[in-house]
Amino acid sequence: MSQDSRAVSIVMIEDDEGHARLIEKNLRRAGVHNELMSFRDGTSGLAHLFGPDGSGEVNKGRALLILLDLNLPDISGTEILRRVKENDHLKLSPVVVLTTTDDKVEIQRCYDLGCNVYITKPVNYENFANAIRQLGLFFSVIQVPETP
Repeated sequence: MSQDSRAVSIVMIEDDEGHARLIEKNLRRAGVHNELMSFRDGTSGLAHLFGPDGSGEVNKGRALLILLDLNLPDISGTEILRRVKENDHLKLSPVVVLTTTDDKVEIQRCYDLGCNVYITKPVNYENFANAIRQLGLFFSVIQVPETP
């Protein structure tokens, strides 16, 4: 997100309101001031990503970074990941999985589906806050492609 980092929009799909606030607060502390759209469930997150016609073309030409929790109340994060990576307009968007699940099978499945980074949320508040600040530093140097 180097030269024009503000052009990258962050889409966060996280049902835990406390985690969502903590993530946003610590990304801001790390100097990440990109637009951040937060969704509390998979249905609304998918609706935003895929648009009214469900094609994903609504995000054509936009640089997106997706923060995805796996444990959502309505649709599993792995299903959202699969749909994003199978979509021509969204498949190049980096997906960072942020979840409490550290099961090796689940981690492998997410990478097989195309996730770019898998981070297990530390249970401890301070460790979680620190992990998100480090993620913010990572965001400040990565390059994110525009969607075709």
